This record gives sequence, structure tokens and C-alpha cells, in this order.
Amino acid sequence: MLPIADSFEHVHRGCEIRYGRGRIAGLGDWFGERDLEEALLVCGSNTGANDALMDPIREGLGDRLAGVFDGTAPDKRVETAYDLLDARAETGADVLVAVGGGASLDVARQATLLAADGRDLDELRADAEAGGDALGDLAPESGPALPFVVVPTTFAGADVSTGGSLEVFAADESPTGQPVTVSGSGAWPIADVADPALFETTPTSVLAGSAMNGFNKGIETTYARDADPVSDAAAVHGLRLLAGALPRVAGDEPGGEPATDRAVVGSLLVQLDRKISVIHAFGHGFARRYDVQQGAIHAVVAPHALAYLFDEVDASRRALAAGLGVPTEGRDDAAIAEDVVAAVAEVRDALDVPTRLRDLPETDEGDLPAIAEFVVDDPPMERAPAGLDATAEGVLGVLRAAW
Repeated sequence: MLPIADSFEHVHRGCEIRYGRGRIAGLGDWFGERDLEEALLVCGSNTGANDALMDPIREGLGDRLAGVFDGTAPDKRVETAYDLLDARAETGADVLVAVGGGASLDVARQATLLAADGRDLDELRADAEAGGDALGDLAPESGPALPFVVVPTTFAGADVSTGGSLEVFAADESPTGQPVTVSGSGAWPIADVADPALFETTPTSVLAGSAMNGFNKGIETTYARDADPVSDAAAVHGLRLLAGALPRVAGDEPGGEPATDRAVVGSLLVQLDRKISVIHAFGHGFARRYDVQQGAIHAVVAPHALAYLFDEVDASRRALAAGLGVPTEGRDDAAIAEDVVAAVAEVRDALDVPTRLRDLPETDEGDLPAIAEFVVDDPPMERAPAGLDATAEGVLGVLRAAW
């Protein structure tokens, strides 16, 4: 098993990744070196009430802590981002520090672009009502209006990213009958403080819910149409770390500090040149119909989606085998594919996550044909492995197998 460093810094597209136990303690000094004086913490109410997590962050910021905005929620509404900007104006903060999972990180990221975009909430809603799904990106000609730092505490893989969307209209409010969202790109955090000790303050159930979301980023990057040796290197090594560590950190095996450390590094690696593809398209397809947690859909669908891909194309099965510890020497492609699917299912089954679509309260079997159509048309399907002719019928077969 390859060792990992106790701490390191790595700059990725302008974001300084600061990994290591206790690294949060130096955040205030790091801000001082960059003439950033007032930091506004951004989190959800449960995270904000978790003193085991928040106390080290508050201590690390010291007198640079300007306040706490604890209004983020899993549904990631655009109103929350505007509320955050109001709080920022009241405190005079010159930097945001987003703490927690994907919701808080995405709201902070997109709030910086809303500030640059210039439209107020009424204007944005009017554009959404007129344009429906064609609302488009925020601030396409500009960058974020203020810097932000991310402090992840789950394995969803939302930290080293420019992605994430905010809901403007729910399906029942929307002129299209589908949720209307707005997103932005180009907003990289200036730093990602990846401190394993902070992850250990997160409830195991929350870690499990995020785990497959991050794990699948490594799987998808490897088989993506535009994969290359550089993206493969990070994704395959990230999978090695995650496959061994996630069951011990967020699952049913005995864990400990080394497992958390390896899981945090693995979750960083699978993000560095991530290429979301087929599995994420399934998650997005369900989001068009239900308010459902993406990690739950990914957990259920991943083994079935891989089996479908392997029936149709190679899908980089030997690279995936290298990441998942599946032997390949002297074995044929079919046997390798079968064991890769089993290895993914084994990681999934070690976590406290759903394994069947029918067990999700939001899902209705009668909706599966419509969801299959959504999946086929979802933008990440453009990154499906070369040679795959994805059809609604084929996708429906995956959904029925996962039902």
C-alpha cells in the first residue's frame, strides 16, 4: 500500500490545497499573508451547531472571524445565496469560508458569481420565468466578486470544483414543469483546507451518504470519452485509496485515523481532473422528477450502470481494475468487467446507503421511462465512453435492474 504524506500543499488551477491534520489552525495566518481581514463562515444549521467541528475553525480564524451564516440547506435554493450576500454586506467580510458538504460549498461558490452578475433576485426570477431551462450561466464574462475558501467535511467531492447549481424554481413553480436552476463556472476557491480531523466530527451516516458521490467521480473520470493519462493517474490512485478507506470510515468496518486520512486524500485526487459522465447523468435524471439526494441515486445505480457500459464498450475496465484491486493478468475482458462491478458493489454495500430504487420514498416505477429519456439527454452523457450508443431503452434497462 502506497504511503501518503502527513501534510502537503498543492496548487490546482489557482486553488491551494492545504492537506493535513490540524491544518485549519493556520487559516487566519494564511489570510493575513494575503491581506484578507474579515471572514464570514458559511454552513448549514446542523454544521453550525457542531462545536467539535466549528471550535477549531473559529480558533483558526481568531480575530479574523467576522460572523457565521448558517442558512444553507440541501435543496440549494438561490434565495439562500442572496441571503448570504446580505449577511456578507452586514459583516463587511472580504472572504467567505464555506464549511461542510456540497450544499454549503456550492451556495458560497455561486454567491460570489451572483455578486459579479449584478442581477437581483427579482430580475433573476423574471429571466428564469421567461427563459426556463435556457436561463444560462451566471456572470459568463467575469469571475467571482470576492474570494472564498472551502473546508470540506464530507466525501461528496464538491470542493475542488467550479460546478454546482442553485434552484430558482421548483418543478411545481416552474413554467416548464421541471426544476429551473442557475449555475456558474470559473469560480475556483482560493484554498481548500482538507483537514482529516474535521471529517471525523461528521456523523457516519452523513459521510456514507456523500461517499458514493465522490467515489463515482473516480470511476467516471477513468472511462470518460476525454480521459487521458494524467486524469487516469489521479483517478486510479484516488480509487485505490477510497476503495480501501471508505468502508472503514463511513461503513461497517473498524476505522481510525489512517483510514480517514487516506479517504480524504482519495477524495481530493478523484476531483483534480474529474470528468462526470454516465452515473451523474442518472442522478440528474432523477433530479428532474424528484427532490432526491444525488448520492443515494449514485449508490443504487453505479454497479448497474457499469454492467451496462461493459456490455456495450470497453469503458476502461483494466484501468478501473487497477484502481479497485481487481487482478487482470491472464484474464479475459468479461471476467475483469464482472469483478470490477462486484468491487464497486462491495464498496457500496459496506456503506449505509440504499441499494434499490424501490427503497427510496421519492421514486415511482411508473416514472422510469420518463427518467430514462432525461438521462439520455443529460449533458454529462456527452462524456460517455467512445462507441456507446446510449438509448432510452438501454437506460431504462439499467433503471429496471436497479429497481
